[in-house]
Amino acid sequence: MSRPMGAAFRVTSEHGRRVVVAVEGEGVGQGSGRVEVATYDLGSDVAAFEAPKPYLHPLRTLSGALVSAYRPHDHRWHKGLQMTVSHLDDQNFWGGSSYRHGEGYVPVDNVGRMRHDGFAAVEVTDAEVCLAEDLTWVTAAGEDWVSERRELRWHGLDVERGTWTLDFATELRNVRGADLRVGSPTTHGRPDAGYTGFFWRGPRGFTGGEVVTADPDAPAEPMGTTSPWLAYTGQHDEVDGGATLLFSAGTSSAPVPLRWFVRREPFPAVNPSPAFSEEVTIAPEETLTLRHQVVFADRAWNRAEVTAFAAEHAL
Repeated sequence: MSRPMGAAFRVTSEHGRRVVVAVEGEGVGQGSGRVEVATYDLGSDVAAFEAPKPYLHPLRTLSGALVSAYRPHDHRWHKGLQMTVSHLDDQNFWGGSSYRHGEGYVPVDNVGRMRHDGFAAVEVTDAEVCLAEDLTWVTAAGEDWVSERRELRWHGLDVERGTWTLDFATELRNVRGADLRVGSPTTHGRPDAGYTGFFWRGPRGFTGGEVVTADPDAPAEPMGTTSPWLAYTGQHDEVDGGATLLFSAGTSSAPVPLRWFVRREPFPAVNPSPAFSEEVTIAPEETLTLRHQVVFADRAWNRAEVTAFAAEHAL
């Protein structure tokens, strides 16, 4: 693959703490020539109640505009873009209080963590960056329940169009020795709260933004629906203009469909949930595989532009 004219990926790292992916080249960063588009933080400083785990923040467009939120006051465990599970049997790898039917959200000593065990591979070229990471999901009691192989790929640089793309894939192998049930607050009795899995929390300026799916007749906030892709557009604080995040629902090895958890109010959030309204069971030594993609576009696209890009890239 040849690199795009005038732009290339660059990587710096701080051992055991974070990896920073930048784009350098003409037309990037409003003339500065360099933007750190994604920081992959390994979560070493995250408080126990917030479920320590790796996360992507800050996330930026090629102009340098911020498109992620970190520890907002309403949900301190929301950190940019994360892989996270709200209900894994009785354990909470999401962070914060746990939903209990009839009680609401209550603090429980069940908040787990995801331990970074190391990078199995790191590949960097001008055109793409690929990380393969091994992690272990550890319960509040210190038991290893999940062995994860995670792969992240930064690619798709297009300075003229103002886009870059992140691919995210994970294999979650059950090492508990008994069935694991992946669920959500909705599977536990709370309607329209099926969040679990790959989750993005947007900046406050994106509150009330526009959501577009493949269905032109979908509601403004298509909670719990299925669609091969979903775009969220919003307006920036601090700098002029807006941006679009185009999420591909991707694939799940589970026999239930991926459904969208999406909010515009009171905050912006998108999650292709693998267990929105139906639990997914992972048998001992079996693996749940999930693949997702996010395109970061440096402008607020309209429906025609989103649809054309999705068709061009077979989303």
